[in-house]
Amino acid sequence: MANKVTSAVMRQGLRVLGVAIRTEKAMFAAAVVASALYGGMTVASAWALGWATEHVVMPAFTAGETAAGAMWTGVLLILGTALLKSIGVAGRRILAGVIQYRMQARSRRDVTKQYLRLPLAWHHRHPTGQLLSNASADAEAAWAPLAPLPMAVGVVVMLLTAAVGMLLTDLMLALVGFLIFPAIAVLNLVYQRRLSPLATRAQQLRAEVSEIAHESFDGALVVKTLGREDLETDRFRRRAHELRDANIAVGKVRGLFDPLLEALPTLGVLAVLAVGALRLSTGSIEAGQLVQVAYLFTLLSFPIRALGWVLAELPRSVVGWTRVQAVLDAEGSMDYGQAAADRDEPAALAVSGVSYSYGDAEVLHDVTFDVPAGRTVALVGPTGSGKSTLVQLLVRLVDPDSGRVALDGVDLRDLAYGKLAESVALVPQQTFLFDDSVRGNIALDLPLDDDEVWGALRVAQADGFVTRLGDGLDTRVGERGASLSGGQRQRLALARAVVRRPRLLILDDATSSVDPQVEAKILYGLRDRAQASTVVVVAYRMATIALADEVVFLEHGRVADRGTHDELIKRCEGYRNLVTAYEREEAERAALDLDGSTQLGTDAEEEGVSA
Repeated sequence: MANKVTSAVMRQGLRVLGVAIRTEKAMFAAAVVASALYGGMTVASAWALGWATEHVVMPAFTAGETAAGAMWTGVLLILGTALLKSIGVAGRRILAGVIQYRMQARSRRDVTKQYLRLPLAWHHRHPTGQLLSNASADAEAAWAPLAPLPMAVGVVVMLLTAAVGMLLTDLMLALVGFLIFPAIAVLNLVYQRRLSPLATRAQQLRAEVSEIAHESFDGALVVKTLGREDLETDRFRRRAHELRDANIAVGKVRGLFDPLLEALPTLGVLAVLAVGALRLSTGSIEAGQLVQVAYLFTLLSFPIRALGWVLAELPRSVVGWTRVQAVLDAEGSMDYGQAAADRDEPAALAVSGVSYSYGDAEVLHDVTFDVPAGRTVALVGPTGSGKSTLVQLLVRLVDPDSGRVALDGVDLRDLAYGKLAESVALVPQQTFLFDDSVRGNIALDLPLDDDEVWGALRVAQADGFVTRLGDGLDTRVGERGASLSGGQRQRLALARAVVRRPRLLILDDATSSVDPQVEAKILYGLRDRAQASTVVVVAYRMATIALADEVVFLEHGRVADRGTHDELIKRCEGYRNLVTAYEREEAERAALDLDGSTQLGTDAEEEGVSA
């Protein structure tokens, strides 16, 4: 079984290298030529050394003098081969690095494009840490063998040239030295079989450590507020120790075999010197020939090690390549039509018979309602009723299993790519801000002037606190908006959506951290501005719901009732119990405020300074 696994890894690794060679044909050919130049000049340096020994050194011993012409010829031969060898080394290393980094960059771009192409439903099934590992560590590992590959291919020339040179110089010495090659081949085979599973395990653990680290960092608030620091540290420590042990195991194998691979060519040199000394004493060979053959054998360890470096990286490369290809081969693309949505007036929304499931769990069933153009509709329902899933369907982050969502009578699936984003904007429940200025977070590279940005901030009731920030629109908000309060972040996210003048604006509990009075001003501003939007708002608070023209009440993934807030209060018991529960909770909080407690995160406190 081990033999089959090793051979399979070898075959797959060579296929990965073949992909790189075909992709970077010209660059790889140039790198191999440079490496071949290095290999050829290395062998030539042995010949130059032998010539210098025969024509410069030996006459100095035997005759007591050396001809100046011979001396300068020897110097020029040695310096010339050294110069050409240096050019080969520089060319090989630079070109090999360019090939490697180009392929890594190409893989990262391909993986990232695939992430953006795949629907949200696919992302739900894959941890974020794993996706980061695919685009970074795995893309890097997949092409790690490319750095030594041109050198390994080039030194084959060196190996063959050296072998031919030894055979032409002295057949007997060459045959003695060649006895070492079978031992080297067997040792390399055993080396790869031992190393392959260990390197594979280490690469997998790198990805797992990355996943745990990202999860812990992303959930830092939960970790700290629930006192899970020790547990998370221990969880990370255990996997990090597994990675440490795996890397140590790889290091032990390399530490055992590397000295043996280095020692075998040296044993060949000793054998050549022993036999060569006997042949030199009988006059069968010249001293220069013995020096040349011995020196050639001292060079053999390098090409052998170069091939070993490539083989050692293949298992890790195969793991990285497999994980990257799993992303690139993933299915689940979203198809688009050719329909446009180029109107200026508010959009009409229609949801007809929509159902959606996560695996075997049906979240929405036969949901049907419509939102007339320019109206504000509140989606209300208990936790788990399917509101957030419905929001994802309204902006086509996912497609329904059955039914249709239509904008102005056009199925969202029939709209051309990018047209939905031009007409619909979502302000999600979890606000995300970039580590950029206020202006940068709102414009997101759109060519907007400051008047447009300030106009959106006024609609979102954010102009007051932005004015009081140190640098106004140029104030940097920190990573994820860390320098702002929850309500401030929500209002900037709302301004980011409003500035795009969407025809349909969807608020997924996007004002939960905003003071009710400020929230009312925001909703009225959305309705009364020059280019008003149709608004769908996921709401919990009575004050928010009461501002809507109509309420759609979801329960167990179905539309349980719809109508105005007053109508549902009178006839729908589930709706009445839900909204009055939130009202009672807010009343209790207000009572606590009257007793002197502070309500953290309200906009009344936020207007003066940022958190």
